[in-house]
Amino acid sequence: MNRCALLHRLWRLDGQRHARRLRQALADPETIQRALLRQLLERNAKTRFGRLHGFTAIRSLDTFRERVPIQSTDALGEWIEAVRAGEQGVLTRDPVTRLVPTSGTTGPARLVPWTRGLQRQFGRAIGAWTHDLLDQDPALMGGPAYWSISPAGPRSSEVPGSAVPVGTDRDSAYLGRWLAPLVDATLAVPDEVRRLETREAFRYATLLFLLRARELRLISVWHPAFLTLLLDALPGYRERLLADLEAGTFTPPGEVPADLVTALGRRLTPQPIRARELADLDFLDATRLWPALRLVSCWQDARAAEPARALATRLPGVRFQAKGLLATEAMISLPFAGRYPLAVTAHVFEFVDETGRSRWAHEVQEGERYRLLVTTAGGLYRYDLGDQVEVTGRLGGTPTLRFIGRAGGISDLCGEKLSDAFVGAALEALLAGLEVAFAMLAPERDSRGRPGYVLFLEIDRIPDALAERLEARLGENPHYAHARWLGQLAPVAIEPVRDAQRAYLSAPVHRGGLGDIKPTALDAREGWRRRLGGKRRGA
Repeated sequence: MNRCALLHRLWRLDGQRHARRLRQALADPETIQRALLRQLLERNAKTRFGRLHGFTAIRSLDTFRERVPIQSTDALGEWIEAVRAGEQGVLTRDPVTRLVPTSGTTGPARLVPWTRGLQRQFGRAIGAWTHDLLDQDPALMGGPAYWSISPAGPRSSEVPGSAVPVGTDRDSAYLGRWLAPLVDATLAVPDEVRRLETREAFRYATLLFLLRARELRLISVWHPAFLTLLLDALPGYRERLLADLEAGTFTPPGEVPADLVTALGRRLTPQPIRARELADLDFLDATRLWPALRLVSCWQDARAAEPARALATRLPGVRFQAKGLLATEAMISLPFAGRYPLAVTAHVFEFVDETGRSRWAHEVQEGERYRLLVTTAGGLYRYDLGDQVEVTGRLGGTPTLRFIGRAGGISDLCGEKLSDAFVGAALEALLAGLEVAFAMLAPERDSRGRPGYVLFLEIDRIPDALAERLEARLGENPHYAHARWLGQLAPVAIEPVRDAQRAYLSAPVHRGGLGDIKPTALDAREGWRRRLGGKRRGA
């Protein structure tokens, strides 16, 4: 048995308990959700948030709903600031080990608290998923895997004014202390690659380590465009990659800190046989580069559906598995037993219907759409994720879900999660004092076919460098900045329009009368260039 197979078997064995617990819980989601909520309330009753909302007096799911209002990212701001300042016992009894950036609604990045309790919750869901994955296809254990979970860039670090480290940790930290090093040893691409701060160096290093892994079995990414862009970059680096493979060196493009070059270089050994094998292959044919590749896990719902289909055509014979719904704050659903059930053993969930009524997992109806609320061991209580899901059926008594998109004026082409309120605040600041007849950001493709955003603007004179300044403001959302860094999104563009308000109001995409059309800074629907008659001006 090879080393990868042995380590994967140990990982699979650890996940067995989580899979068994999930199977039992699926039959009766109400009981497990009540138990999880009771544990969280008892553990955090003496926190400042718990005392304010009377956790000790809450005895039921319904009382919890009555006593604790729905929390938005922005509403949590003052609580997170107290945590950041070093105050203990604010939201959780567990110490906050780091604050992880995620997008805000009206402002730039917000911070989500990470605790040992939250790690255990993630671990339950991820453990059940990976056990099911390896159990269904044991051949996946025969070689290394590539997992891309957290964004590339610096890890947790000390930030001025913060008593708690801010940033992401190693991807394997989701799995716990003892399992993390075991899983790291099965990875084709070492975690240090995420620290490369230029897109070219990050892509090059990722491709170099992937090409070294001839027996690569599994690739797990979020948006399929991430993997497509990696594959597109292969031919351009061909000669450099072959030379580094043969010599066991690391010569990334651009300027890279010497300590990182050294650290990654230590992981490399000469592979002249692999280099000669690859020299005879077409770098556009990924299935020949990795002949043992069996599975790609990526988003396939909502706006990711078409990019996933396009990627699948480039990898014939490779099975694709749609991911469950996972956010920085919580694991919502997971692939399990051929379905996508709610992660009922991880967190406490509520589903808000179109009337604003909140329902529990055992109360939702098949075919209906809901907005998700989550309560976690990280100190989020009735937190509005902003994700909209459809209930597709049940596995046992637990709802299975399909991601529909972002609720409440959210545009999410490839994970950037721009909200109407956030874009509105940016435009208000950039266009302050100017006479603007119409301003609206909307998704459009650029001349090269790349997805991105266009600001349709009706104004006498477009301010100098407006596109650059708008790009900088949008980049305050870390998800948008990461999508731009990876090249998944084109730079924002400005297009002047005339008589745009009339064209917008008369567009056939609107339903109902004129009184039902609300002004918006962001419209997530495509096609506005044609409807408004925009004339391109690049960034």
